[in-house]
Amino acid sequence: MFSLTVRDHMMIAHSFNGEVFGPAQKTHGATYLVDMTFERKELDEDDLIIDIGLASDVLKQVLSEFNMKNLDDIEDLRGRNTTTEFMAKKVFDRMSAAIHAGKLGETAKAICALKVTLAESHIAWASYHADI
Repeated sequence: MFSLTVRDHMMIAHSFNGEVFGPAQKTHGATYLVDMTFERKELDEDDLIIDIGLASDVLKQVLSEFNMKNLDDIEDLRGRNTTTEFMAKKVFDRMSAAIHAGKLGETAKAICALKVTLAESHIAWASYHADI
């Protein structure tokens, strides 16, 4: 099995519904590092898993729907808790659709696994945990 990961980021604002979220029920921001990993069982005839430039471009396009926006204002996200996990699924679903639509080229047809990891920016994490 072979894998290739491309990385980008998105900066969002949002709020959550429910007591479990405490102060995060109020509007707040988050900066996520986004890793998208593509896997194939074999390299293609050009020794690629996927075109890294194209994969990076499509990831940027996917993230542009959310980047620098308040997720509470996006119609299909209204009323949802746009948690890190929820947003990872949204990014996954959109990238999967892009692969099936042929936006990542012919070699993407052999992708057998796709993984999305959203990680809170290390700077944001440090500021949240400064009082620990």
